[in-house]
Parts: sequence; C-alpha cells; structure tokens
Amino acid sequence: MRKVYLDNMATTPLLPEVYELMLPYLGEAFGNPSSIHQWGDRAREAIETARDQVAELIGASASEIIFTGSGTESNNFAIKGLALAQQKKGKHVVVSAIEHFSVLHSAKTLEKMGFELTLVPVDKHGVVNPEDVRQSLRKDTVLVSILHANGEVGTIEPIREIAQITREANVIFHTDAVAAVGNIPVDVKELGVDALSLAGNQFYGPKGVGALWLRKGVRITPLIDGGVQEGGRRAGTENVPAIAGLGKAAELAKINMASRMEHLALLRDCLLTALPAKIAHVVVTGHPKHRLPGNASFCVEFIEGESMLMLLDSQGVAVTSGSACTSRALKASHVLIAMGIPHALAQSSVLFTLGIDNTSEDIDYVLEVLPPIVDKLRQMSPLYSKFIKVDKGD
Repeated sequence: MRKVYLDNMATTPLLPEVYELMLPYLGEAFGNPSSIHQWGDRAREAIETARDQVAELIGASASEIIFTGSGTESNNFAIKGLALAQQKKGKHVVVSAIEHFSVLHSAKTLEKMGFELTLVPVDKHGVVNPEDVRQSLRKDTVLVSILHANGEVGTIEPIREIAQITREANVIFHTDAVAAVGNIPVDVKELGVDALSLAGNQFYGPKGVGALWLRKGVRITPLIDGGVQEGGRRAGTENVPAIAGLGKAAELAKINMASRMEHLALLRDCLLTALPAKIAHVVVTGHPKHRLPGNASFCVEFIEGESMLMLLDSQGVAVTSGSACTSRALKASHVLIAMGIPHALAQSSVLFTLGIDNTSEDIDYVLEVLPPIVDKLRQMSPLYSKFIKVDKGD
C-alpha cells in the first residue's frame, strides 16, 4: 500500500541535515549553556548560532529572538506578557475570530484578569478587513493580535496594512506566524509588526521548540520565573538540541524558500482544481489566491470529516480536518464557523497540507482513493439520501 503524508501543518518531518546537526547535543556536547566552562561554551555557542539563523530568516536582529518550547508557548507569552506589561495604559485587547486557540484562550484568560476582549470578524474567505481592526481600536487598547496565515484554510492576512493602522494608533501588534514562517517569505521590518511567533516543526525542524520575536524596546512581562536565560525573559535550562535544530531548519528554509514554494503551489493547485472536478458537491475553503503554497482545504458535503480521515488512513493517506490541536475534539472548526460556513458543512472539512517530499504521484493516488470513499460514506448518509430525493423531485 502506498503511504502518503499530507498533514504537514500538524508537523513536518525532520530534515536529515537538521537531525545530523542535533545529534552532538544529545551526546558529547551535553553541557548547560549557563555553565562557565568549555562544555557550557559549546552549548551556548550552538544557541547563539541558532539565534542568528532564526533572525536571518525573518529579517530581525539576533538580540530580538527569544527561544520558547513551542509556537503555543510563544503565543501565550506574547498575548499575556505584552498585555500585562502595558496594563497601566489600558486593558483592551483585539484579536480575530479565527486565531489559533493558543491566542484565543490566552485572550480569554486575560478577560478573567479584568481585560476586555474584542473579536474581529472575517469574510467568507477568512480574511480580516483592516478597517474592522481600525474600528475596534479604543483609547485603552493595548494589544492587537492577528495571525499571519491560517493553518486550517491557508488564507494569508493583510498584516502590513493592519500594522500601519496599529502603528498610527500607538498600539502593540503581534502576529501568530507559526503557519507562515519558513513556508512563505516573512520579514518583520516589512510587515511592521512588534512581535511575531514561530515554531520549528512547521518548516522541517524539531518539535518542542519555537521562538518569539520581540521588537527592540517593546516591554513584555515574563511568564516563567526562575533564571536569567533568554535575557531574563524566559527562565529554564534551554533545550539545546532542539534550538540548534531550529536554527539549521531556518537556515535551510531561507536558502530553499523559492523552490519549495514553487513545488508546493503546483501540487496544491492541482488538488484544488482536480478534487472538485472528481467529486460533486465539494466546496473549496480559504482564499482562492492569497493562501499558503501547501494548503488545500475543502468541505465535502453530506458526510463527516472524521469518517473520511479514518478511511483515508486505511488507504495509507494521512490528512486532517483542521488544527492538530483540535483534531480529536469532534467539533466543527471555529475557523469555518467564523467564515460563515454552516455547522453541518463545517463538520465535513478535510485539509491536505503538502510537504517538500510530496509528488504528483501522491496527488494522483489521493484522487484515486478518495472518490470511492466519499461515495461509500454518502450512501450511508441520511443527509445525502434526503438531498437525492429532493433533487429528483420525489
């Protein structure tokens, strides 16, 4: 049976070059970066090299990079830490309705601490209107957070335009760029943001490591106390192998960005065109043009997404129906609901996220095995039976 991995938004495979670079820090180079001897020196040098590499990927200065344990931690740190650092100015926070739960739940936590929260809506493609952000701002607004690209539907947001609005209002602007960094060009200076989150496992680096970029001069309240690591902003002994791996993955992403994007966009466009042609009553979700190069997302009417996932898995194909953080929740995606998609249709979502190892033969295989799966599930669906009767005029 052919094996086809199309769940790269959940995590990407580790590149061989990244794996090889990490190995010494799992063995002989085991020192603590805070130690003042040669074992500590080697570990510390690996971290600072990685800091340079990550900074280079996003057009930042190395001193502005704070390493974390994941994209989720970076988002928690940004939302809570930035808001708490500025609460004397005000207690109003603005985020979009389609943020990752690490942003939404962090904002909800701030509400429990006395902050007020405004959710900005999106259109049918999942796009945030910059004017809606402008209208949401108040005198006591201290933080806006809008994701750079949505991992579920692939839509890329107008971050530069929103940043201009927040800058004019003197409001801190954070973007969750976990789905974007390493997959499309991201330059913090061009975007005009004040803080940005990223994660290594989104661009062929290790899991369990991320970073928060914080523009020089922006104040943040640390969430983890205990030591002076990361300039006193994130305590705890650093995960040296993972940080070194993140740095190498960032270096390779910058070098290979253009060729990766071209390869993925060709496969994506094939899937976006061919799947609705092969299967009737399939709805493409996300923006038709401004979307991540490896993202192809759909709703397949009259059936449940989880059933499709299980049957595709039995045929060797790995996909998902939304964010990996909610894939076992068996609930309709909050992203799709915010885009105005009815609950019943949102329950039928399927997400293909392509990686650099995927080929046109992989797409052909999906197009071969998925139609009979859909047909089988629809034959068991009371919704489809009702639709057929209505369609025939029975």
